[in-house]
Amino acid sequence: MTRRPVAPDDPSLRDYTEPQITALLGELRKRGRPYGLLWGSVSATDTTIDGRILVDFGNAPVSTLLNLLHLLRDAERNEAWDR
Repeated sequence: MTRRPVAPDDPSLRDYTEPQITALLGELRKRGRPYGLLWGSVSATDTTIDGRILVDFGNAPVSTLLNLLHLLRDAERNEAWDR
């Protein structure tokens, strides 16, 4: 499924509360784990695991979080068809 990405300046993003964003981050961690997307914390680090550099979100907007979740959900739907 193809979706238009959520823009960082989308006015609807202002309606998200801290608990909602925390829940979305939890979903991102859960859905991203099978694809090798790991986030240990939200602080900036120079940590590596098994020689792989960890990506730091930094001050990413909520739109980045939502767009990643859309991609992961689409990937899960597509995997179901491949089986």
